[in-house]
Amino acid sequence: MTVILLLLSVALIIILTARFQVHPFLALFLVAVFYGLLIGMPLDAIILSVNRGFGNTLGSIGLIIVFGVIIGAFLEKSGGAYALAEEALQVVGKKRVSAAMGFIGYIVLPVYADSGFILLSPLNRSLAKKAGISLAGPAVALGLTATHTMVPPTPGPIAAAGILGADLGLVMLLAVPISALALIVGVVFATKYAAKTWIDPNPYISEKEIQNRLDDAPGAFKSSRPV
Repeated sequence: MTVILLLLSVALIIILTARFQVHPFLALFLVAVFYGLLIGMPLDAIILSVNRGFGNTLGSIGLIIVFGVIIGAFLEKSGGAYALAEEALQVVGKKRVSAAMGFIGYIVLPVYADSGFILLSPLNRSLAKKAGISLAGPAVALGLTATHTMVPPTPGPIAAAGILGADLGLVMLLAVPISALALIVGVVFATKYAAKTWIDPNPYISEKEIQNRLDDAPGAFKSSRPV
């Protein structure tokens, strides 16, 4: 029954955001209240649960989001993100952007995948823009998630190993090749399927403006240091 209610909640979020264009934050809030009512929680307990969940999430990643957005803005406005993209494209080529971003996400191995995504997002958008591919193509999120969910020192795998009494070294030894297989599947999915959905990586900037920023941009090495 719980699984059915969760699936129903996910479906409702998709309908609200995709069909009725409701802002994702409002959709999540409404569905959280709806789910609480379905399972019989009192209204005051629902609001308290939502407040605590939001507060805990904001407390754990709020600063990362703020600082990540600031770094991203600096990189984009200074042209640093496009300098990094130019350098990366010279190495990997336009046809291998998806695999390259997936691999970068895979080896970053942040404590939380969302912090890694925020830091890599400017490079991800810039690479996709320069390569002329859809923002859905690069597999950076899939690369980050593959290691985040399987490879220590991320919290989930460590907690799972502790609960099961598993040897942490053995967990890491097995998790690396298994997560690498998951990354390969993710890259194939991003390249063959997701990339068919066109999403402009940065619709508010023209090629001419990109070139102007590149002319005044710091070098790729200097641009990588804030990240």
